[in-house]
Amino acid sequence: MPVFFAFVVFMAPRYKITLTENERNQLEELTRKGSIAAGKFRFARALLLCDAGPHGDPWKVGDVAKALGVTPRTIEHLKQRFVEEGLDEALERRARRKPPKITFDGDFDARITALACSEPPEGRTRWTIRLLADKAVELNIASPVSTMTIHRSLKKTGCNLT
Repeated sequence: MPVFFAFVVFMAPRYKITLTENERNQLEELTRKGSIAAGKFRFARALLLCDAGPHGDPWKVGDVAKALGVTPRTIEHLKQRFVEEGLDEALERRARRKPPKITFDGDFDARITALACSEPPEGRTRWTIRLLADKAVELNIASPVSTMTIHRSLKKTGCNLT
């Protein structure tokens, strides 16, 4: 019977948070406000708990993460953003690096179905999935679209190309 061992590797904290008195007052004021975004509150609280300056009593990253219901990696990334970019950047959520996945809605399905029901291109007796995908791009119905997306759309609407 194989025996598995799990090793936990503890990393030394790479970034040390030392808040100035002004930054500390600003964060404390934010956490006392009645209406503040939950993420911003959580980040402000985390920075206060991680403060190793003269006015703070720093907690361990794991303890801060557990207290706030986030992962230790989130706290490490927050500390890194604070040290490298400053307080305001650390409190705001970063914009996505990757664009969101394109979703095809009912409008897309209706336009593809209408296209499939129209006359096929000259020299063809019927529409194929590949022809529909190419025509959808040509007509700006969608940016590059896969044949499987066209297939799923037609299947949803019950359209049969034969």
